[in-house]
Amino acid sequence: MNIRKALRHKPEAHTSALNDVLFILLFFFLIVATLANPNVIKLANPKANTDTKVKQTVVVSINADQQFFVGTKPVAADSLTTAIQSVVAAAQDKEPTIVINADKLATADNIVAIMRSGQELNIKTVLAVQKAVAQ
Repeated sequence: MNIRKALRHKPEAHTSALNDVLFILLFFFLIVATLANPNVIKLANPKANTDTKVKQTVVVSINADQQFFVGTKPVAADSLTTAIQSVVAAAQDKEPTIVINADKLATADNIVAIMRSGQELNIKTVLAVQKAVAQ
């Protein structure tokens, strides 16, 4: 006579904590992805009391050596308008905006040259600044 139970214990892997770990990893990578900006050129921006948020169609940077960058690509001063126009055409934005990211040591002539390029292309320009620290 066989009196053993018909049900046998089957080994199982407990995966209840796996959902929590995956959620934390997803949350971490979402936070890190919002902080990363691929169009970064290290500059010391001037400071201002107010901050204006605008959609960045084209980012034009001027470093301390008076070199122009459209995005992260270096551009000569005489071909600035065509470089901006090609980026705006690729973006196909209804209201394109040029964000001028100028170093403190950038000359006003170079900043105005970017503004003129924006005016020729009928594109709004915005100067990027750092928010001033209250004293």
